[in-house]
Amino acid sequence: MASLKAKKPHVLAVPFPAQGHVTPLTKLSRRIADRGIKVTFVNIHNIHSKILESTFVSSENQDHNTNNIVLTSIPDGLSSEDDRNDVFKLIESLRGTMADSLTDLIGRINRENVEEPVSCIIADITVGWVLEIAEKMGAEPIVFTPASAAGLALVLHIPELVEGRNLDVNGTVVTKPETISLSSNIPAWGKDELSWSFPVDLGMQKILFECSLDAVKTGNQAKSILCNTFYDLESTACDLNSRLLPIGPLLNPSHSKSSSNYSGSFRTQDESCLAWLNSKPAASVIYVSFGSIAVFSQQQLDELALGLELSGRPFLWIVRSDIANGARAEYPTGFLERIGCGIGKIVEWAPQEKVLSHSSVACFLTHCGWNSTMEGVSMGVPFLCWPYFADQFHNQNYVCDKWKIGLRICADENGIRSRYEIKNKIQMVTGDVDLRSNALKMKELALKSSGSEEGSSLKNFEKFVDHLKKL
Repeated sequence: MASLKAKKPHVLAVPFPAQGHVTPLTKLSRRIADRGIKVTFVNIHNIHSKILESTFVSSENQDHNTNNIVLTSIPDGLSSEDDRNDVFKLIESLRGTMADSLTDLIGRINRENVEEPVSCIIADITVGWVLEIAEKMGAEPIVFTPASAAGLALVLHIPELVEGRNLDVNGTVVTKPETISLSSNIPAWGKDELSWSFPVDLGMQKILFECSLDAVKTGNQAKSILCNTFYDLESTACDLNSRLLPIGPLLNPSHSKSSSNYSGSFRTQDESCLAWLNSKPAASVIYVSFGSIAVFSQQQLDELALGLELSGRPFLWIVRSDIANGARAEYPTGFLERIGCGIGKIVEWAPQEKVLSHSSVACFLTHCGWNSTMEGVSMGVPFLCWPYFADQFHNQNYVCDKWKIGLRICADENGIRSRYEIKNKIQMVTGDVDLRSNALKMKELALKSSGSEEGSSLKNFEKFVDHLKKL
């Protein structure tokens, strides 16, 4: 019995291999590690290499120990000829190979760390098959969802919605009006705003809907579900699931004992933008970022560039090398020369939390991914919303209709957001005192939730850590 008592908790964290999933689980892992609990973070090989290259300026494919966090990887099962950007091919491959790879990894860890065997596996809700491995290896299975509590509630209600004939077997809304509502306190979802909606390709939508059905099974199996939200932000949605544990907002710790460099970013963060922000007046800069996936036509990028210029305000614009439908963006004639005097700053990737917390930032022009939404809320910054796909449309509804901390940038009849619409909405959001006041109130709630001893998220997190230590 003495040897059993001597064992220490050890968490294995398994994200879905996409930036929007890896980042929040990384932040959670760092918080767990700061409580003295060892965490092994498992990515697939190519994601692991990207993180090492961006974080440690190293492409070696090996374990990296950052104090209480060990970074390691497993194969994805694809061949060298396969397209790793094909998410659905990747998912199918992981379904067939991840179980054996993780079982072997956990076996090796347990043999080499007799006093710290894996005692808990935290798996992203989209890789729910990992729960069976946890049971097999004697580890506590925990589910993590990087989306909102409302998004989770919608997914878990799919069987009821299908049975009630609100949805057909492809996930299409078939009732009139074409909306889904779970509560009067949660914004309704329009027919094209469901997390699996893909109206331009119904075949793709069917695949996304099937993935959501898998998440239903995972969510119903889970003893508890950790969620990157906080109760005061989504109280009604949180109350819809008694097993939900809101522990957000998940932010990078200010003085983390784990590696201060390890952010889980796939791209190197260009911190030169922070010095540029230092040169700008308070609440003057438009920060523009569409996350890691969104792509645009060259026409739309031209309109965005010219709209930012027409606004007359300084702007920091994140332009990935693949943002123009997978290629590098081109800019309107003379644009780079005109903004070169300091009006604009363009970088490929930035330390977003540091940017959003900077006093010079006036608003956040965003795709409304949930991670970005939580970061913007936590920094008290008003939003300009430009959703791209999936849950981003409902997050926009939260921002604009429920919380009243942002405005929509609307497309014209051709689906283009014009330079004049962009300019006008920038002027409106930066001049709206109520939006900024509401945003600052939301910031207070967010920081109280996770930073105060009486905060609900901090209490939930401490409760979870205490549970880990007893495993």
